[in-house]
Amino acid sequence: MNSVTVTGTGTSLVAPDSAVVRLAAVARGAGVAEAYEAMSTAAASVVEVARRHTEERRVASTGITVWPTHDREGRQEGYEARHSYAVGCADLAGAGALLGELAAEVGDALAIDSVGLEVTEDHGAAGKAREAAFQDARERAAQLARMAGAAGLGPVQTIVEGGAAGGPSPMPKLAMAADSGGGLAPGETTVSVTVTVVFELLH
Repeated sequence: MNSVTVTGTGTSLVAPDSAVVRLAAVARGAGVAEAYEAMSTAAASVVEVARRHTEERRVASTGITVWPTHDREGRQEGYEARHSYAVGCADLAGAGALLGELAAEVGDALAIDSVGLEVTEDHGAAGKAREAAFQDARERAAQLARMAGAAGLGPVQTIVEGGAAGGPSPMPKLAMAADSGGGLAPGETTVSVTVTVVFELLH
């Protein structure tokens, strides 16, 4: 039995529906103790605000650092302390409200490193991408069969899915509409699926 093996790819678009905010409480002081104490005060405010907008289990410390700071001439002028967090928000409205309240309450001690938008519910996007991947595989196999002089494609022998995964995450941006309330614009991200299919060749 002759066969042809092909790999098809399919994609589908979906809007992100949740966010992970990576931020830090940052403070400076003349000495290590002073910087650390000021940072700890700001960090307590960060945690307090974060817990108003998401579950406690979704507020995680990701690192604490203290290092010397220097002026433009390279002379040491004090220390900077930083407590980093990753805060998961179940929806984009909550993430936007979190950022606004943090800016108001933590102020200059707040550093926002990034806001990553994620997909928790694909609303069938993976299924659509899978169907497109199989159709792509069939079209590729049919073309190869014609090139090989076969009469057509027979039954499918095997199918292996390469997996479904979100494509490059869109960069979040502050919505500019006057009625946006400072929310995050979700944009779209791509869900991709690959399938490898073996078709029997008809002669």
